[in-house]
Amino acid sequence: MCTCMIALTRRAALALALAAAVTPALAQGPAAPAAYTPKEAFAKVEAGEAILVDIRTPEEWADTGVPKGAHKLDMTDPQFLTKLATLRDANKGKTIALICRSSNRSEHAQKALAARGWTNVVDVAGGLAGSKRDPGWAAAGLPMQR
Repeated sequence: MCTCMIALTRRAALALALAAAVTPALAQGPAAPAAYTPKEAFAKVEAGEAILVDIRTPEEWADTGVPKGAHKLDMTDPQFLTKLATLRDANKGKTIALICRSSNRSEHAQKALAARGWTNVVDVAGGLAGSKRDPGWAAAGLPMQR
């Protein structure tokens, strides 16, 4: 197995472990759709209806910057869930839009959180760089920040 598959498997395992640690009592707000397009996510953030959370690693943030308005929260950090819950609690009533490089990690995390009762979390389809299904934040020409 190539190292890219090992890393992906570890990330998927982390998302599943995240789901096991979350309790339904942490749920908040009405159910949101499973995903936003990058343009929808940006519009929701600009309107104050959502917060954008970039769950990539610090190395990835340094390489590309982050989407404008995004909170940087490394999903490999052992305190990820605690930090995400704190961010959610500080932004009551807002949807949490998760973004990663290609929507793989953010989609897994969104599904894992939804399975445990979090109703206010969505994936940003295509992530930053895009995927075969979705073009992503960069291809949509949306703003970035360092």
